Amino acid sequence: MTARTDTPGSVTTVYKVSGMSCGHCEGAVSGELSELSGVTSVKAVASTGEVTVVSAAALDEETVRAAVDEAGFELVGRA
Repeated sequence: MTARTDTPGSVTTVYKVSGMSCGHCEGAVSGELSELSGVTSVKAVASTGEVTVVSAAALDEETVRAAVDEAGFELVGRA
């Protein structure tokens, strides 16, 4: 598990997402994850397949999976 707290009250988690290949892909994944309750920051990197999410509390992985699926990609798990 790679969740860590950077500042009091926030959790940073890095997820691995398959299928991203460009900036549009990054935007689609970031957009869906940004809409989740408590999410304050999302950074997707297509070249590594990593998506870093900062949230007020730990997120339910199935909720993250559903958002990534909605964007058209597959959540592999935590990086």
